[in-house]
Amino acid sequence: MTKARVLIENVQPQVEGGLYPAKRTVQERIDMSAHIFTDGHDHIRAEVLYKEPDDKDWRRLALKSIGNDVWSVSFYPVKKGRYVFKVLAWIDHFETWYDGFKKKANASVDVSVELLEGALFLKRLSTGKDELAKLASQLGKKPNYAANIELVLSEHFEEMVQLHPLRENETESAEYAIEVEHNKALYSTWYELFPRSASLTGKHGTFKDVIKLLPRISSMGFDVLYMPPVHPIGKVNRKGKNNNVRSEAGEPGSPWAIGSDEGGHKAVHPALGTLSDYKSLIVEAKKMGIDVAFDLAFQCAPDHPYVKEHPEWFKQRPDGSIQYAENPPKKYQDIYPFDFECEEWKALWEELKSVVLFWIEQGLKIFRVDNPHTKPIPFWQWCIAEVNKQHPDIIFLSEAFTRPKVMASLAKVGFTQSYTYFTWRISRQEIMEYMNELVNSPSRNYFRPNFWPTTPDILPYHLHNQGENMFIIRLALAATLSASYGIYGAAYELLDNTSWNGREEFNDSEKYEVKKYDWKKTNRMTDIMTLLNKARKSHAALQNTWNIQFLAIENPNLLAFLKATDDLRSVVLVVVNLDQYNKQSGYVQLPTEKLKLEATINVKLHELIMDEHYTWTQEWNYIELDPAKIPFHLFALRIDESQM
Repeated sequence: MTKARVLIENVQPQVEGGLYPAKRTVQERIDMSAHIFTDGHDHIRAEVLYKEPDDKDWRRLALKSIGNDVWSVSFYPVKKGRYVFKVLAWIDHFETWYDGFKKKANASVDVSVELLEGALFLKRLSTGKDELAKLASQLGKKPNYAANIELVLSEHFEEMVQLHPLRENETESAEYAIEVEHNKALYSTWYELFPRSASLTGKHGTFKDVIKLLPRISSMGFDVLYMPPVHPIGKVNRKGKNNNVRSEAGEPGSPWAIGSDEGGHKAVHPALGTLSDYKSLIVEAKKMGIDVAFDLAFQCAPDHPYVKEHPEWFKQRPDGSIQYAENPPKKYQDIYPFDFECEEWKALWEELKSVVLFWIEQGLKIFRVDNPHTKPIPFWQWCIAEVNKQHPDIIFLSEAFTRPKVMASLAKVGFTQSYTYFTWRISRQEIMEYMNELVNSPSRNYFRPNFWPTTPDILPYHLHNQGENMFIIRLALAATLSASYGIYGAAYELLDNTSWNGREEFNDSEKYEVKKYDWKKTNRMTDIMTLLNKARKSHAALQNTWNIQFLAIENPNLLAFLKATDDLRSVVLVVVNLDQYNKQSGYVQLPTEKLKLEATINVKLHELIMDEHYTWTQEWNYIELDPAKIPFHLFALRIDESQM
């Protein structure tokens, strides 16, 4: 039983009632809110109590009512680490009295008793506060009736009420956690290449060849270099061209078929070079501001050392063979999945964790995790937590194109970023609905998207046999809608659009063969990638996924949206023509309230791709996009401060 009358519900941010921490990054705004209410009309006061990492005492932030019993406050974290917070609320009878007193006094009602009540409240609050004690004494003097009314109605007295709440019968919420990570957890720009295709000669490439490509990748503005698994490739059941079940002599096989007599998950493929070469690549990339991302694929080729040394980690079939991977009707004869339900599962988990730690010791900070949804989610929760105890700044990208709840669960248990359904969201309505789902649903607290137009596994139908414009449209959307995005490198630059038998797969896929690219050559796509990435680095508004606002535009073929920092120092406007063939035009509405524009509008726009300049003086402004020239606009807005 309790005398407390205030109820606190729906505390945010939280994930599954506090079962998992919410996610933010350093200097990313944290909006804290709760539904707080009571019976009757008494005044409520509320605050957030929080601790930064290593704090012993609570810090306090006053919550403000924003209507409909919703209370909120925001702040910007400056430290990495685990924050904890809770909400505290109570009925402030002193403020309730004060509000009633003002209404009665202004209506010329006799308030003699109310003055005495005020004196009693002040006396209860006056311990150690001389000024409040004097006010209590003053209000208790009946001869000073008129002067006391004037005193209570003064601005100074109102300040006293706000500064000295009467805290009684407090209600306290549960505690919740927020994990604040480094900025790259939110904002990153990925370039994917197969190191075996890095040679200029067409021969099997090496890590040293990749080092030669670093200046090119850096000049294009990418800060993450992602390569498929760099381990030895299995020789037993090796796949051939276009996933042929039989490989020809000299065919390299799939790098996801990991392990052979040349080593396993803690070895590198000899054809790529040595471990020392790989570490040199990591170091040289870092010098150019590029992090190398490691492909963490927990599966084995039939001739992986684990198969011989630890047969108990794999599922045995009745005929004595080991069960290879399947996704009926697809068969992966070159891959054995681990049996996470085996009796020796604890030893298996420890060994897999040691793989992650081994590569961190080589200098890696980013792991793109292959098919995590085919392994137990509790394993990932344990493994990521164990790694984070020793190395808190590791990024784990979940490559799980699977059911929404499974993708969500992987994000909740610790994955930093996630692949998404963006790859298949095409129309304006689909894109807007999906972005609103990512930004405004509960998943915003744990699911950080990373947008990819294509991957080596996926050539979506809308890019089959399509020209440059569709590739540009999808690139522009990925790079501006999401703070993190990635490109399947040379294949995207060169507009690889040929599918295998009409499926969502590449013909002559690089997964099964060495490709020869002219790495010295650039084209229009290369230039647009470079300009987009330059804009992303220069404009903070593009380094955030959550600040998007879709704008009214009457043409359904045009998608328009605004992104802005809270202080409006960085504002960008993106308009995309989703029709790759035809010129489209329409009027787009500036969000005058968001931009704090007054009656007179004078907005300067710099179009960052074509380097053109405009001035808009109206709320509705004409846009025309001819895909023969460019199918999208990326404007940086400069607003005259005198208008704000």
